[in-house]
Amino acid sequence: MWQPGHPAESESPLATAIAMRDAGMMETVKTALRLDRVALAFQPVVRSGGNGRPAFYEALLRIRDEKGRILPAQDFIEAIETREEGRLMDCLALKHGLAALAADPQLRLSINMSPRTIGYPAWEVTLHAGLTENPTVAERLIIEVTETSAMTMPDLVKDFMDRMHLLGVSFALDDFGAGYTSFRHFKDFFFDIVKIDGSFCTRIDEDRDNQVLMAAMVSIARQFEMFVVVEGVQRREEAEYLASIGVECLQGYYFAAPSMTYPKDDHHAAPLNATG
Repeated sequence: MWQPGHPAESESPLATAIAMRDAGMMETVKTALRLDRVALAFQPVVRSGGNGRPAFYEALLRIRDEKGRILPAQDFIEAIETREEGRLMDCLALKHGLAALAADPQLRLSINMSPRTIGYPAWEVTLHAGLTENPTVAERLIIEVTETSAMTMPDLVKDFMDRMHLLGVSFALDDFGAGYTSFRHFKDFFFDIVKIDGSFCTRIDEDRDNQVLMAAMVSIARQFEMFVVVEGVQRREEAEYLASIGVECLQGYYFAAPSMTYPKDDHHAAPLNATG
């Protein structure tokens, strides 16, 4: 007879195994975050039409298990988004990002953040401690917020951005075009950078629909004086087409996969602007 807390008789052995695996994964993630068993991977965002020098790097937090192996983010990222672990992950990404910026005065770095972390005390304590220790990192720090999350909590995100801008921190609107954009709210934001979702980059050199959509999104970004980055560039032809229409920066595996290190002599932190 089925009892609460026990697998239903109708559950398949596969479903039970998956549930046990997921529970084990969450415990591993919790332990890794508690022990700060994490590291940053860096992916360059390069200037288009030039020598491929990075304008900045995106820092991606990697979580390791007890044997040092990197855990696949897709196995847990959605599960922790609304939980305390999601807030801890954002705090650790900021902590390690600030340390990297302090260690290398030529580095400019973007770090992802969930709007659910806004107002989380430990995150702001980490930020202010980092800025107090080295005030120069603020102007080289970029916080990435996804389009979907920004439009879900527009007032909260806008107030947060206003406070951070006063400290000198920049903001990037990530995955632009991938979600539903309410332009009623969009015009009230002051994003410094817009990162256009990579789905619109696929074979753009020959896909007329993507060409039209890309042109529209680039036009919107320029109207609001935002620096344009296109994500997901996989092929030389895509990179050349995007450079030909004046896109300032490109990111994707065509240039480099995320790496645990970056070439310290191959970047600079010159101010970004709408003209590149």
